[in-house]
Amino acid sequence: MLRMHRWPKITLKIFAILLALIFLLYVGVAVYVNQNKESLIVAVNKSLNDNVNGTVKIGSIEPSLLQGFPGVSVNLKNVTVRDSLWHLHRHTLLNAKEMDVSLNVLALLTGTVRINRMTVKGADIYLFTNNTGYSNTSVFKTGEQQKTKEKGGSLSAEINRFAFVNVNFTLDNRAGKKMFRFVVPRLTANVNHRGSGWKAKADADILVRDLAFNTQKGSFLKDKRLKGGFLLTYSAKTGVIEAEKKNVEIGGDTYVLGGHFSTSKKPVEFVITLDSDKLIWKRAASLLAPNISKKLNMFDLTAPFAVNAVIAGNMGPGSQPSIDVSCKVKNNVLSSPGGIMDNCSFSGIYSNHYINGKGNTDENSIIRLFQMTGTYEGIPVEMDTLYINNLVKPQAGGTFKSRFNLQKLNAVFGEELLKFNSGSADINVRYKASIADFELSKPIFTGTIAIRGADADYIPRKLNFKNSDVLLHFTSNDLQLKDIRVQSGSSILRINGTVRNFMNLYYTAPEKMLFNCNITSPRVNLGEFLGLLAARQRVVHIKKKRGRNDFIEQLNNVLDRSRIGMNLRVDKLIFNKFTASDARANLTMSEGGIHIEDIQVRHAGGFLRLSGTVNQSASLNRFAINARVSNVNIRQFFYAFDNFGMQTLTHENLKGYLFSKTNVSGAISDKGKIVPRSFRGSVIFDLKRGELIKFPPLQGVAKFAFPFRNLDSITFSNLNGKFDLLGDKIRINPMKISSSVLNMNVAGTYALNRGTNIALDVPLRNPGKDEKITDKKQIEERRMKGIVLHILATDEEDGKLKFKWNKNHD
Repeated sequence: MLRMHRWPKITLKIFAILLALIFLLYVGVAVYVNQNKESLIVAVNKSLNDNVNGTVKIGSIEPSLLQGFPGVSVNLKNVTVRDSLWHLHRHTLLNAKEMDVSLNVLALLTGTVRINRMTVKGADIYLFTNNTGYSNTSVFKTGEQQKTKEKGGSLSAEINRFAFVNVNFTLDNRAGKKMFRFVVPRLTANVNHRGSGWKAKADADILVRDLAFNTQKGSFLKDKRLKGGFLLTYSAKTGVIEAEKKNVEIGGDTYVLGGHFSTSKKPVEFVITLDSDKLIWKRAASLLAPNISKKLNMFDLTAPFAVNAVIAGNMGPGSQPSIDVSCKVKNNVLSSPGGIMDNCSFSGIYSNHYINGKGNTDENSIIRLFQMTGTYEGIPVEMDTLYINNLVKPQAGGTFKSRFNLQKLNAVFGEELLKFNSGSADINVRYKASIADFELSKPIFTGTIAIRGADADYIPRKLNFKNSDVLLHFTSNDLQLKDIRVQSGSSILRINGTVRNFMNLYYTAPEKMLFNCNITSPRVNLGEFLGLLAARQRVVHIKKKRGRNDFIEQLNNVLDRSRIGMNLRVDKLIFNKFTASDARANLTMSEGGIHIEDIQVRHAGGFLRLSGTVNQSASLNRFAINARVSNVNIRQFFYAFDNFGMQTLTHENLKGYLFSKTNVSGAISDKGKIVPRSFRGSVIFDLKRGELIKFPPLQGVAKFAFPFRNLDSITFSNLNGKFDLLGDKIRINPMKISSSVLNMNVAGTYALNRGTNIALDVPLRNPGKDEKITDKKQIEERRMKGIVLHILATDEEDGKLKFKWNKNHD
């Protein structure tokens, strides 16, 4: 029992003795190092320089007993490593103010320097490769050179533990156009050496100044801090360094970082992976090179999303790594130059090597989004596929599908052009477009846009359309208008048509664009389309959204400058008091106005046909018309056109059937009213089976010359003549009037205001006495026989006609 109690005491004594011996040994080593410092520095410098192609210099060495316990530690100051060609490029491989090195005791006593642990403080490490491929890392001898030296004993290449404190690391590869710069406040690593390689566990705090795989493209992770632990494994057999995936902090965000480096391949190949379940768009974009981040910064996703990135490449001259990124976005908010998309979900990829063999470049890059859904200004959006390729000259394309209430478009386009009150839209199109300043430019559409039950106000023309259906079918070049139903008021139009080369002309030459439309209708009230008479009002809007307003500007430009060719077939046509049937028209609307190629209508029992132009301005529209009137009831005709602005001669004074040829110009208001006294031109007419009823001028003649003859109703089988329209005056070319109760010759000017001056030659004989004569020649010879009264009709100040003798009748 007593023996059992003695063993702990004995054990403690033995341990104390061993500890004392070890302490004395280390004190002895420290004394040895301190007393042989100069010779030891020479030995170490000589040993190091024997293993390098260049120079290694240690300024001083001091023992550090406790820091390296149980090993022997020394503190090296002012350590420099330079290759043999340093005098040419002037880049020092290593310049360390201080290095703590733990030495193997037994190896030191036998004259061999081996390092168990090393700490580098306040150092600059600069790995330089010039344009020819020469590197200052050639300071380290090759494997064959090393084997030769190892036979005589040398510095072991194995370092079990090392640390960097306030170290600047630079890899400057001029041949490969690569620049890596790191500031390392802290980095520690434990290395477990094995016969087939090594395994290292490291913990780092690194500030990345530059990570440029191609200096012409800029740097990744520019000025971003990287913190975290790393587990590295090296296989001497394969020459591969594997970095196990670990959580690291980059720029304040947590990522899963991993990769591997194939050091046996020349040039060295690498693959770096980066994963995150909660990526922040703007902060992630700042990690990329400027040529990529500049484009990504035009967009934003407000909520975090999942992403996976793979960067692969080599350290060869001019090489650019391949970049593959995939992501999944769920119920996010996407901001872009075109607006904001809510409830946005999609999966996407990015690659800078879209076409094999074309290199890893911006030109060969592509962005693809799949199954994209969301809402834009309340409008549901669905895109099966969306792509953007060639980031230098971007081209976009994809499919676009949506069904929505038309009123939602008011928030997108504003209400300056179209205001939708009701209706629905169904869009299914594919598109291709170039991208200028991150906005779609000159998109080409194929597919359909269907609008049903639309009620909309077209603001520039002050028109309202209700219960209207529109089907637009886009081909690669043309636009087809199919089965369009447009209703304005009581007028219903059916429209089919085509716009050739629509997509090209829409952007490049809208003035050459022609909408060829075939229009049919059972009934059209032109009064419901009076907005087409006035000049189109230019839309004025306050710029809020660049994409929206660019669209409106372009659409306005097209509507202003394009032409609409209409081939109309209307069963019943109404305009104020005018009513016609079986209307046929070919006309063109353009920026300048309306060009009437041919209009034919049945009216008042006869037939009208006209052609001409209407030039549109702010409130008045100048027109020039060539018209033919055939067998039209003159009373209905005058009534339909408000007596052409005349007050003395109205539809109540006329009966008969009119044949006329008119060439006239004038003005019509934007309300559809003919402007009085605006007519210029001529009217050649022929009135069959005519009758003048209570015509004031003739009644005045009766009171003046024929007080006993009833001129309230005068009939004639044929009356023809020519009027020259001169604004507020009508020039009556010499005209013969042969009627049932009176014959006369008339010439002069009839004024709508002041200035009437009409000469009338009236024979006293009663033409009723010649009614049994059938010989026209004989009738003509007898019509002016006998006494002829020469009368002059002028107007008084009150506007009433005054009749007097025409003394200068010749």
